[in-house]
Amino acid sequence: QIFIRSTDCDRTLMSAEANLAGLYPPEGQQMFNPNISWQPIPVHTVPEAEEKLLKFPLTPCPRYEQLQNETRHSAEYVNKTKENWQFLRMVANETGIRDVSLECVWSVYDTLFCEQAHKMDLPVWVTPDVMSHLKELKDFGFEFLFGIHSRVEKARLQGGVLLDHIRKNLTKAANLSAHQNLKLIAYSAHDTTLVALQMALDVYNKIQAPYASCHLFELYQEDDGNFSVEMFFRNETGKEPFPLTIPGCQHKCPLQRFLELTDPVVPQDWEQECQVASPTHDTELFVGLAVCGSILLLLIILLLTVLFRIQSQPPGYRHVSNEGEEQA
Repeated sequence: QIFIRSTDCDRTLMSAEANLAGLYPPEGQQMFNPNISWQPIPVHTVPEAEEKLLKFPLTPCPRYEQLQNETRHSAEYVNKTKENWQFLRMVANETGIRDVSLECVWSVYDTLFCEQAHKMDLPVWVTPDVMSHLKELKDFGFEFLFGIHSRVEKARLQGGVLLDHIRKNLTKAANLSAHQNLKLIAYSAHDTTLVALQMALDVYNKIQAPYASCHLFELYQEDDGNFSVEMFFRNETGKEPFPLTIPGCQHKCPLQRFLELTDPVVPQDWEQECQVASPTHDTELFVGLAVCGSILLLLIILLLTVLFRIQSQPPGYRHVSNEGEEQA
């Protein structure tokens, strides 16, 4: 009745196993050892090199890289860089990292955050204000991955891939004739997985998801037989999950409406949509068309020249044989 899928990383595999141990303690005959309140539950994964569902950003995708380069030149990104230039230089000098940008500053914050969580002494330059500033830029860096510029197209190349998978699972579960026995499908992945998915759904709060966060999709069959989808986001242990509402619908969103609203961010052919026309290919195409056009023009000129000469030639004499002379 359950299916669990994880990325092939130690921490996500362990998270999946730990959650399953808490969700499904053994009962009755499932207890193979009275001293161990645990039962084995399979967690499925694929090698990291083959991961095309849960590890984001998905690569290789030339069109996504092209959109990211466009994002780096967007007004919002350029202005954010200018506003924080001095701060980023200070971080680079203090850490010894040669190039600290809005894209990589998250790694500095992440390291300091982990050290702080483990009660380690932070460097003297890391004041509360510095940590707060780093957090702000780190959150902006996560937004950069999947938004700021061309969010919908980025979603088709990134989070929309996972959303497409979820949509198909919801549709299959709502198909009563399919005899779907699964009651729970769970994915154990990363903060970037959540950002990519929530950006595709347009419900991202622009704050990096903390450890153990969970995005929930729940499918309900209403009294009239139709199905609806509800979403929740659990990002705080001491509180109930927060309800999420997809723009254009209410929290209890009819399944058909949910599918319609998410259609624009679901790729039809990911491999094809990731492609871009290379400059070399464009140049070769232009040169080829130019050569063909030139040859065609020369043939037309030659044909017209021949026709003109034929029409302009004066009528000449044609020899008619004298049959009488030939017989003589």
